[in-house]
Amino acid sequence: MSRVHEEWEKTGNAHQSVARGLQTTGRVITAAAAIMVLVFGSFALGDDRVIKLFGVGLASAVFFDAVIIRCLLVPALMEIAGRRAWWMPKWLDRRMPRVAIEPEPEAA
Repeated sequence: MSRVHEEWEKTGNAHQSVARGLQTTGRVITAAAAIMVLVFGSFALGDDRVIKLFGVGLASAVFFDAVIIRCLLVPALMEIAGRRAWWMPKWLDRRMPRVAIEPEPEAA
């Protein structure tokens, strides 16, 4: 989401921001989710029933979060919402801290 927001701040184009954000982070999200699903799924190979249940539950939760929510649902809703996805009330925007990893370019 932060990558999509960075693109939104650069371009102001909701469609392009979602597309570029997913292009950049899609592989990382998929790889991290695959590793977690395999690790949690391996708990199902143990002897203890409680550990098996935790493994299957966590593996399915991570899979659902990564595939359904992060790769399908959130980008689709952001695409539908367009500019409204990044709307914030002015009073709240004034109260939010301004945090940037990269410094703002200084005016010449």
